[in-house]
Amino acid sequence: MTSPAYPITKEKQPVWRFILNELKPRGKWLTPFNIISIPIILTGLVLMVIRFTHGLGAVSNVTQEVPWGLWKGFNVVTGVAFAGGAYVLTFIVYILKVDKFHSIVRVTVLNGFLAYLFYTGALVLDLGKPWNIFNPVFGNNYGVSSVLFLVAWHFILYILGLLIEFSPAVAEWLGSKRAHKILSGMTLGAVIFGVTLSVLHQSGLGALFLMAKGKIHPLWYSEFIPLLFLVSSVFAGLSMIIFEGAISQRVFFKQISQKNREARKDMLQILSRICAFTMFIYFFLQLLVLIHGQHWSYINSPMGYWYLLEMIGFVLVPMLLFVRSFQKPSILLTRVAAIMAIVGIILNRLNVSIIAFRWDAAVRYVPSWMEIVISISIILIQIWIFRWIINRMPVFNESHSWAKENRH
Repeated sequence: MTSPAYPITKEKQPVWRFILNELKPRGKWLTPFNIISIPIILTGLVLMVIRFTHGLGAVSNVTQEVPWGLWKGFNVVTGVAFAGGAYVLTFIVYILKVDKFHSIVRVTVLNGFLAYLFYTGALVLDLGKPWNIFNPVFGNNYGVSSVLFLVAWHFILYILGLLIEFSPAVAEWLGSKRAHKILSGMTLGAVIFGVTLSVLHQSGLGALFLMAKGKIHPLWYSEFIPLLFLVSSVFAGLSMIIFEGAISQRVFFKQISQKNREARKDMLQILSRICAFTMFIYFFLQLLVLIHGQHWSYINSPMGYWYLLEMIGFVLVPMLLFVRSFQKPSILLTRVAAIMAIVGIILNRLNVSIIAFRWDAAVRYVPSWMEIVISISIILIQIWIFRWIINRMPVFNESHSWAKENRH
């Protein structure tokens, strides 16, 4: 067993001093990722200041006709689908008791927590009056029967649930045995609570678009959008786990034990089976919607060809690749299928929220370069914080013996 590489506070060392020491940078600064990401992040931060000081119109192309732009369509609606891996994997590990996935559950929960936290920030950016973000909690201008009110509370509570699920790692990092024991005891309850909330708000995000009938192209609009969003979040989240796992194995190679590296081959086989099965259900549901809605006439059109590209190129093809990858085990095929599935989810969410939204308008919404830079900046900041946590907390590293005893 490899020894933990993360620091533990000494009994006489104040926690605040320990945290200040941990904030100091480690390793090389002049890496390709840092050189590329730092200028983008700094530019994005400047643009964010301009957005909040000069208003939404100063940096964004959203209008009264198209009030939801790239920040909601990509960072929120698309990003939340990819964060779905957290609720799927915690359900597998803590409810179904499949312990072989335990080595990647923490990193998946961390990804989910950071995703929800930063996508909430993107939501604030896209609000004309940012302070209205507090309305669902203690404001007086919300409707308790609205889907948006429901989704807002799901977001708040699910972020809290993910924080509780990840908090034992923070307690280990701080060396607090008592806090770790208490927080570990709360994990199962937080998982059950989180899975319930996640199932509801994944479909709830789709339900928001039920109000846009007549504005979304018929090939993407149906009464089953909530169900389609829910089902697709399963293989979207697991595909992101496969993709991020491939990167993490290279970047954080030294922190992953040989035992866990070897176990990942079996994990990929199981994940590819689940992805293939859920993608089949998703494709079948989409086919039913197409037939039931009698939308065949739209297929022979530019939007129809775009629809076929999404459904065949980035749903059917990766589904078949996933099937092939576990029939004749191939890690490469699994990763290629996962990347294609990720592209398919991005296409679908952007089609529903932006591309196929008001597709017949004389003037179409096109995000400004400033919106794009801010979107990329949000993702890069998330990666920076993710990397900082991985290098300091027991996410990939083996836990201390006392922490394992508390866990069991």
